Amino acid sequence: MTTRERYTNIIAWFEEHVPVAETELHHEDPFQLLVAVILSAQCTDKRVNMVTPALFDAFPTAEVMAEASPELIFDYIKSISYPNNKAKHLAGMARKLRDEFGGVVPESIDDLQKLPGVGRKTANVIASVIYNKPAMAVDTHVFRVADRLGLTTRSKTPLQTELTLVKYIPEHLIPRAHHWLILHGRYICQARKPLCEQCGLSPWCRMYQRQNKLPANQ
Repeated sequence: MTTRERYTNIIAWFEEHVPVAETELHHEDPFQLLVAVILSAQCTDKRVNMVTPALFDAFPTAEVMAEASPELIFDYIKSISYPNNKAKHLAGMARKLRDEFGGVVPESIDDLQKLPGVGRKTANVIASVIYNKPAMAVDTHVFRVADRLGLTTRSKTPLQTELTLVKYIPEHLIPRAHHWLILHGRYICQARKPLCEQCGLSPWCRMYQRQNKLPANQ
């Protein structure tokens, strides 16, 4: 099958079987999501969601967090991976958000990446989830699933994967497609042992075809 046909079939399956796909990070506003996404780097959403209620109670806005020291923030996030670095990032992010953006999380991916602790992936998540922009955040799940399914070919970097995905996925579906791929990687196409017998995408999956020595057009 052609790359376009593979995308068409996989997207159609997701639209039918996963009509609602959203972030699993708990948040009530853009600032809370930004904090949660920064904390989620190399950490599970489940762990982040255990930590953020007390953190958000203590620091409900960028203005409040901007007044806190990294050491104080650390006390609330010490069970998260890399808490020292993330505490410094949160303190710096909050100050910059207050001083340069009036406490408002910016829409622009370029502006978002000016914030400490915010790389391209995090910026794309915020732009997509909060502002519904056609931004494709590529984490380890998206990178792995896109490669296994055959949505990408010989992609070596997250940016290469991102550019390929946004080329073929209809713009209005990109925010949802980001979550389709993440959730599929989290619960079905797992890193160590993909649950192929439970996967509805096997008819169009390049890895499944190769493992089962099926013709490429099946």
